[in-house]
Formats: sequence, structure tokens, C-alpha cells
Amino acid sequence: MTRPMTAVAPRQVERGLVVFDLDGTILDDLGEISRVAADVMGQAFGTAVEEARIHYLATTGMPFEAQLQQLYPEAPKVLRTATARTFHQRKVVEAYARAKPFPEVPKLLKRLANERWTLSVSTGAETEMADLLLEREGLRFWFEEVLGSGTGTKREHLVEYRRRFPGAAIFLVGDSRFDMEAAQSLAGVVALGRASTLPGWTLTPDDLKKWGAAWADYSLVGLPEVLARLDRARGPSTARRRAPRGRKS
Repeated sequence: MTRPMTAVAPRQVERGLVVFDLDGTILDDLGEISRVAADVMGQAFGTAVEEARIHYLATTGMPFEAQLQQLYPEAPKVLRTATARTFHQRKVVEAYARAKPFPEVPKLLKRLANERWTLSVSTGAETEMADLLLEREGLRFWFEEVLGSGTGTKREHLVEYRRRFPGAAIFLVGDSRFDMEAAQSLAGVVALGRASTLPGWTLTPDDLKKWGAAWADYSLVGLPEVLARLDRARGPSTARRRAPRGRKS
């Protein structure tokens, strides 16, 4: 169930807002999550496990309930709802319990914050769970905001971030077609992608660029330089005011 978003007063940023997806972008957990999803889908709908895993990966980025509706439109809604509940429970116990950030992420976030970018998260996970995972890995400190599935879709998160940070350039960093298309659906949002390679599944930088990414790579090491280049290209902005951040180098 989607809850109303907490009212937050609009704020200014110095350079721009970088919105990160969580699973598969910050956390290197997509392989384990897809394994859980495939097993759950196989048990609920009788789909062969490897086929179910590929179906999950091909539609990842949207809420799991929406994935099931797209993949199994003829299945009873009560079955899809129960399957989604099982998936979310198992994802926490089996995938999130072992999830770790990609190796470059901790230094990347520190660098971006020190370079005066404002950082936030938009995820299909519950907000509370995302907060816990980021706190556990020592990363929550770098993010101004975290919006999860209980407060809407990724597109709705971007609309809300635009309201909270008026005039700011917004960059969405994600790992799926859904992420790229969510960014493309709003004027002024730039999509940036993390490509991936998993057994039996590859999402290349060219795939993400085809769906709207201005830049994509298998690692986010080059992200600061890309953001700096895009920042220079857009020229002076009234939103680039120095704002109190409370971040330490």
C-alpha cells in the first residue's frame, strides 16, 4: 500500500541532485535477488526456474507486484499478492542479509558529497529496509533522502524530488530499462546507467543507452567525471547555491 509522502520544505542545492537506485546499482545483490524471485515464481506459477529468473531480470526495476502482473496477467490477483509477500520476506532473509555494496561505491559517494553534489535514493525496496541496509553498510550518512516502494514508483519519486529541490538538475543512476524510462518520462532528468553481467543474462551499456541513458558502464568509477562534464555543459544555474549540508570530508 502506498503511503502519503511526508511533507518536506523545498531546498536549494549547490550543483545538482544525484538519485541512486539501490538494488543492482549501489548494492551488488541482483544475482541473489533474482535467484529468490525465480524460486518463488517457480513454486507459485510452475515456471521453470531458469526461465523465471530471466523473466525477473528482464522486468527488474519496477515493483515486484507490477512484474508479476505483467508476467502472469491471467493469474488470480490473490495469488500474485501472496507470491509478492513471500518474495519480499525471503528477499530480506536470503538476499539482503548478505548484500554488500559494489567495491567502488563507498569512495564514490564520499567523493560526490565532497564535490557538493546532493545525493538521494529511489528504490523499489521499502524505505525502512533501505535505510537499515544503508546504515548497516555505513552509507546512509551520504544521502539526504531515501524514498522507497511505500511512497510510490520511481517516477513518482522523481516528481517528489523535483518538488523538494526546485531548479536543481536531476540525474538518475540505475541499472534497468525501467530506471532509464522513468528518467526519460520527466523533462530535465538525465539517466545514467550501471550495466550488468550475470549468468545467462547481460545488460550492456549500449542496451541502457538505447533506453535513454546519457552514459553507462559496468562500474560507476567514472561517474564523478561524467557528472562534472554534464554540469559544465548545462552552464550557470540559479540552483547552484551553497546549501548547509552537515557532511564531513
